[in-house]
Amino acid sequence: MSVGALQTLKGIIWGRCLLRAGSQSCKCRPSWHLRRHYVALPAFTFLLTVTDDIKSLRAVLNPDISKIRNIGIMAHIDAGKTTTTERMLYYSGYTRALGDVDDGDTVTDFMAQERERGITIQSAAVTFDWKSHRINLIDTPGHVDFTLEVERALRVLDGAVAVFDSSAGVEAQTLTVWRQAEKHHIPCVCFLNKMDKPTADLNFSMESIRLKLKASPILLQIPIGSGKNFTGVVDLLTNQKLIWNLTSTRDDGRTFEAKPLGQSEDPELLEAAGEARAALIEQVADLDDEFAELLLTDFSDNFEAVPAKKLQEAVRRVTLARKGVPVLCGSSLKNKGVQPLLDAITAYLPAPNERHHDLVRRWYKDDLCALAFKVLHDKQRGPLVFLRIYSGTLKAQTAVHSINRNSTERMSRLLVPFADQHVEIPSMSAGNIALTVGLKQTVTGDTIVSSKASAAAAARRAQSDGGTATKRGDHADIGIVLSGVEVPDPVFFCTIEPPTMAKQADLENALNCLQREDPSLKVRVDPDSGQTILCGMGELHIDIVHDRIRREYGIETHLGPLQVAYRETILQEASTADTLDRTIGDRRHFASVNLTVRPVDFASCEVAFTEELQVQIQPEIREAVENGVHSSYLQGPLLGYPVWGVSSLIHSVSVEPGTSPAMVSACVSRCMLKALRLAGGQVLEPVMSLEVTVGEEHLSSVLGDLAQRRGTVREIQSRHDNKVLLATVPLAEMMGYSTVLRTVTSGNATFSMELDAYEAMNPHDQSTLLKRMSGLM
Repeated sequence: MSVGALQTLKGIIWGRCLLRAGSQSCKCRPSWHLRRHYVALPAFTFLLTVTDDIKSLRAVLNPDISKIRNIGIMAHIDAGKTTTTERMLYYSGYTRALGDVDDGDTVTDFMAQERERGITIQSAAVTFDWKSHRINLIDTPGHVDFTLEVERALRVLDGAVAVFDSSAGVEAQTLTVWRQAEKHHIPCVCFLNKMDKPTADLNFSMESIRLKLKASPILLQIPIGSGKNFTGVVDLLTNQKLIWNLTSTRDDGRTFEAKPLGQSEDPELLEAAGEARAALIEQVADLDDEFAELLLTDFSDNFEAVPAKKLQEAVRRVTLARKGVPVLCGSSLKNKGVQPLLDAITAYLPAPNERHHDLVRRWYKDDLCALAFKVLHDKQRGPLVFLRIYSGTLKAQTAVHSINRNSTERMSRLLVPFADQHVEIPSMSAGNIALTVGLKQTVTGDTIVSSKASAAAAARRAQSDGGTATKRGDHADIGIVLSGVEVPDPVFFCTIEPPTMAKQADLENALNCLQREDPSLKVRVDPDSGQTILCGMGELHIDIVHDRIRREYGIETHLGPLQVAYRETILQEASTADTLDRTIGDRRHFASVNLTVRPVDFASCEVAFTEELQVQIQPEIREAVENGVHSSYLQGPLLGYPVWGVSSLIHSVSVEPGTSPAMVSACVSRCMLKALRLAGGQVLEPVMSLEVTVGEEHLSSVLGDLAQRRGTVREIQSRHDNKVLLATVPLAEMMGYSTVLRTVTSGNATFSMELDAYEAMNPHDQSTLLKRMSGLM
């Protein structure tokens, strides 16, 4: 084979790769276009300039696990998550043009509703390379109605980038997503975005991270210039200036100038950089003992002489230990500071093998173990299931077993996710995020393994290991179940009706598909009226679902008025007994129960048995009693809302032989209803934590409106020329608030809110609600 032919062959092999490396590290500049949905790997070819640096196909498809970064982008709404993601994709070579949220042409916001509204509604996964690292990135929503999307993304990710509006610092939804990251022990990197805004304030943002998030921000960069004069940053680790000399609005920011700080620089910048670097070294030494020892032994005479590499290694250790969070700054919209952020992701956030998945790997060995964390419905291919692979290798055209469903399914295709476009591959190894076709029964939270035998083998290893595996009831004997995704309870509900009864079956199918995609969407049928009830996380959530049914399924549905999902609890302890004695045919059914209910502080409900009864009760009777108690918790005695904060103690259960478990459950349920009524009912209403940013001239109008909504003002803060009003307001009073706020402030205010707690409704409001719900008003 001639040299020219060999070089051409190398180019084709490299062209068949999944992605090319980041533009900073790859000399190739392919010209390509992804087809919709997915492309098979053999047809995924480019014309390339041949270089000596040729990657193997295996390395591209399944990179070394130490080179993988599974990260999420999280933030308050409008902080710049999607814009930052778009710049990452562009600079890595994944896209050839810069997408813009306002233009509706971003990669990750591909839903029609997202592009029309300019917000992220559902999380989107993209995969790209940056300087020899594989980055699996999930762009998450910032709106409170779509908190579940953040929750299930963080459940399977290893690190996160928290994006902040540098003029606002920590905002309402920032707190929510930060708490979610902390719950899953995820190391984070902070990016102070929008440094080009006139009101951008580095010190204010740092202080808000410190005070509101209770974190230790480690400043790695300081901005050069402010507002419109923001031109770049000083890298405090290397003492380098990174300057983006953008000559026009069309300049994409791909190239920037990096040069050491010299004595000829602006004296104020030199002084600020020197002080910031000294503070950085001191802070890292306080957080990392190894680095402190290095300073004292090798650089005691001059701490400033510590090599940048040693400082970077220490920052990485601090980040992985979650003792501190690196902070970088830039402006994604102005194409400044994103490349150093990509470098920080690979430098400071963990690889999959640096996370605490040792038990899974030890129990499953080289066998497959993965978690299904998201399901999408494709009209042509059916359900597409996202999997995070923790051990083993996932291969196309193979059967896999779901421990939760206790079922085996055949996976037809394996894809790498690229938002709404996908690339088909033959296999994928541990540490990666994959997209599968053909798993029709799998739902969010399912544990997927290679076979029933491998699951049983893992369970035996765990038992012999004495480990504390997560096991769930009937699944305990057939495998180790990974902890799933915590789904919040809905706070709004309304009726939904098809245009004609002929469309009822189509509507039910649409709702089933949407529920499988979105576990926070609940659908039930009212037993009295037979109407279909749609339950969601907020006005926007239900509005999006309504719009998707119309667009994607072609059904013009009618929504009833929105109603708040209240809860019920009890005021005092109460005890009672009940007996059920019925003869059906020639068979007598007899059951008698004695129990006590009492209020407790936590939101959930529980059932317990006395020690004596715990020993005596038969398993099938125990299950029937528990079913009866839990069914009574579903509908409270006041308004029929679910019961919260109640503990039930079963003192005695007497059952005559031959009595069916259903009769036992009915007896217990009736006894529980009597006890709940005796204990006195209390309605709990969802109360929202509200944050309104408004000019001082409109503050009094906003305060007056909140007073009419039963709102309680907690604090009024000053932020630059605006006032930030923090309040708690019942959710029932917040319907249509965005329209009213826009009216009273002439459009010069923004707000955000999240569920704060369920609180007891005062007697007057409860009486009014009871009368209204019973039709007396």
